[in-house]
Amino acid sequence: MATTTAGTSVRRPATARRLDRAEIVFALAAFAALCAIALSFAPRLVEPDDHAYQASIVAITQGHWLTLSTAQADALGEQLGSSLAPPGQLGTGGAAPPAIIQWVQLRDGRWISEKDPGYPFLAAPFQALGIIRLAPLFYGALGCLGLFAGARRWLGRFGGGAAVGLFCTSGAALLFAWRDYMPTFTDASLIAAGAGAMLWAVLAADATVARRTWAGLAGFVALEAAVFTRYTDIVVLGCATVAVAAAWRLRKVPAAALAWWLGSVAVFGAGIAVFDDLVYGGPLTSGYQPGEIQFSLSAIGPNLRYMPAHLLDAMPMLVLGLAAVVWIIARWARLRRAGDEPAAAARRDLAVGVALAASWFSVWGLYCAYTWTANPFVTTLQSARFYVPALGPIALLGAWLLVRVPHRTSLAAATSVAVAAAMFGLGLWSFGDMRVNQGPQQVRNQQGPGGVIHGVVPPPKRLGDQGS
Repeated sequence: MATTTAGTSVRRPATARRLDRAEIVFALAAFAALCAIALSFAPRLVEPDDHAYQASIVAITQGHWLTLSTAQADALGEQLGSSLAPPGQLGTGGAAPPAIIQWVQLRDGRWISEKDPGYPFLAAPFQALGIIRLAPLFYGALGCLGLFAGARRWLGRFGGGAAVGLFCTSGAALLFAWRDYMPTFTDASLIAAGAGAMLWAVLAADATVARRTWAGLAGFVALEAAVFTRYTDIVVLGCATVAVAAAWRLRKVPAAALAWWLGSVAVFGAGIAVFDDLVYGGPLTSGYQPGEIQFSLSAIGPNLRYMPAHLLDAMPMLVLGLAAVVWIIARWARLRRAGDEPAAAARRDLAVGVALAASWFSVWGLYCAYTWTANPFVTTLQSARFYVPALGPIALLGAWLLVRVPHRTSLAAATSVAVAAAMFGLGLWSFGDMRVNQGPQQVRNQQGPGGVIHGVVPPPKRLGDQGS
């Protein structure tokens, strides 16, 4: 018996180590597959937004921070002329530099991109080193690291691998990891990193206060960087703030850690207000003209008709996320009166699930009221990008379904691999469809933000002309 016991005590750690290595290899393989697909195709500026961000990033590498004079903007437009519009669309005949698409003139006469300013600062170092294609993949790696740590802490063995596998395999992830000048995959990755780091910090009751504080602070910094990249991501930051405050009230978070986290949010909010006031002329303004970006309750109905098909095409794992939300609530309702360990786990899963679902639904709920997508002419490529920031929370919820339901680690591992493979197949099909069939040569019967027809660059004017 002693021999058997001793043999068992040796075999179990060895098996656990093999499973841990297998989970890490699986997560690395999922991210490697994402990188391989993103780097396998030549980069292309698909929409006007790509051009606007490219100009901002290049300007920063040349020492021009944020704004340009008319002369500088003309020079940059001339430098990037070959990439500002498809062949035959420039319409200048060489008489003037081509316009920088979706840039606007400020009151002082200087020019700035109407896009939110965060991504150019995050991508400029990669542009300066000549490796801009690695910019979204670098932040994607941070997102995967955060997801792995948070899901592993929440769900146990193979939770991290399942979350990373789902995050990396959707068509939307593949598409925007390929588009190096677009911030969409980067802000989604920052949210994923932030959500994972904060999940670890809140649940790691056995860790020191200092480790939990720094991990949570890193998570909030990641979320703040996402907001600087896309201002509407502030809804996710708001959900995170409420979640950690609620965890503190439940005595799940040390008061010292909460003070650091909320202090970070306060400093960031004040910094953004000062930045916007100095650059755009008001603490709540941006580069977009008043009324250019509109949200309305009247858009909810049309978006509910048109968007589900686009979202299922771009992010089919949303089905797993929705099923997880329903299952988590049903499991808690069934066990809520019990006092055993499964009931405690169900309550914890409910708390985490509600926080993740709130982050997800806050983003999608906001854009459900976005008027520009509320019509049948907008394509999956054009519309799905507004919903991509929720990839991280969806992946965490989907991982719960893959790990918790099977009950056995080996079955959870097999299920995660099989589902990730199936999602990767669907993602490849969706990526190919969006990349090939919805490129810049196609004329769209719909104007986007800035009055620019998505997919078509209008004949440009000199940046010094009024009203350009």
